[in-house]
Amino acid sequence: QVQLVESGGGLVQAGGSLRLSCAASGISFSVNAMDWYRQAPGKQREMVASITGGGSKNYTDSVKGRFTISRDNAKNTVYLQMKTLKPDDAAVYYCKTWTWNRSRRTDYWGQGTQVTVSS
Repeated sequence: QVQLVESGGGLVQAGGSLRLSCAASGISFSVNAMDWYRQAPGKQREMVASITGGGSKNYTDSVKGRFTISRDNAKNTVYLQMKTLKPDDAAVYYCKTWTWNRSRRTDYWGQGTQVTVSS
């Protein structure tokens, strides 16, 4: 059974930093791509950052230069280091991965962790 558990959210002042973690189990973590998404109230869920099993990274434009995604395959954990946080970064942050079985893809999401940024 695939499980993703996020942690590290909280309240931070604008300009501050937070590091989110997502611990994964039930998957071959080292080969799985991992994504971070976020969803603010009244807005659609958006992808923030992604990292492949090989370590290639992508970011949405609004977080480039401020957020860093990384992974520790020994700990089955993906991280999102967030710096210079802005009020617009406030959201519930989710990690996501997926598996393939006979050409069928199944997505897995964590429960989310709340990030609040005060101005």
